[in-house]
Amino acid sequence: MASLAPSLRRRTVRTWCGAVALGLALAGCGTASERSSSPAPAGSSSHGGGTAAAAGTREHVRVDGGTREYLLHRPGTNGGGPRPLVIAFHGRGSSAEKMREQSRLDKAAKARGMLIAYPEGLRNAWGAGTAATEQRPDPDADVRFAKALIDELVRTEQADRRQVYVVGFSNGGAMALRVAAQRPDLVAGVASVSGQLPTGRAAVKPTGAVPAMVVYGAEDRVRPLAGMPDPGPAPAGQEPITPTMSARATAEAFAAAGRAGAPAKQAKAGYDRTVWNLGSSGATVQLLVMHDAGHTWPGSPITPPKGFGRTSTALDATGTILDFFAARHR
Repeated sequence: MASLAPSLRRRTVRTWCGAVALGLALAGCGTASERSSSPAPAGSSSHGGGTAAAAGTREHVRVDGGTREYLLHRPGTNGGGPRPLVIAFHGRGSSAEKMREQSRLDKAAKARGMLIAYPEGLRNAWGAGTAATEQRPDPDADVRFAKALIDELVRTEQADRRQVYVVGFSNGGAMALRVAAQRPDLVAGVASVSGQLPTGRAAVKPTGAVPAMVVYGAEDRVRPLAGMPDPGPAPAGQEPITPTMSARATAEAFAAAGRAGAPAKQAKAGYDRTVWNLGSSGATVQLLVMHDAGHTWPGSPITPPKGFGRTSTALDATGTILDFFAARHR
């Protein structure tokens, strides 16, 4: 794939790094773990109007001899049995709380009886690629964190190991894709909004059949629809930006791993949907390209940072993704 023109690449990197500097990227082995919890901070109640306690708690899990944090949202009732679990990875420069606000997954998941875990990335980012960097000498640490988190919530919160899903935005979307690609045994589905599979030295390749949904803005200038195979050097002291393939190539990689047939394209109001069927199970890989939309979460009420582009209202990405996850278990 040809690299972006130097001038466009420089503008893209400046936009991306500026958002990171401002902290505005609202919009990556069995390990022994143990958990402690505390109430969610004031002001972190769900958009459904509940109290902080009802919205969730801030939890800590031991991984690789250290402590990692996450926010946990529990549905109002457990229904007396195992519950689906969704792990939601925030974008680069963002946080678990901002991911909660941006996606509003809590409210949508409550009606579906789903647990939602929002992990915190180290230095507000994820090791979504496989290449080691000065800032991330162990590029597999976040994959182990994801596994430890799943194991912990299966053990302590009645999470159903057969219904574990990963989702993310931007760098967090790439992290979700990496978990699904490298550990298809851990997840039953993956969705990424404005995130693509890493390529080049950091390449991630799907290793098994996993239903996948990639949601992308056609006018994304931060992480273009066509990919960013050569993002250029990062400013001094900042973590390098991971090169990625295109959104379509990302979907095609999951389709190929699942031995899917030829895709079918559907024109919808405000977006195009391309679907690959994964055999006779009814599972699919889907690419949704939002018209006139940028590096944003479709349907989110959050105003995106300057330069991130328009938020599409043609689709509620949150409900669409959760319905996609639940489809195979109805």
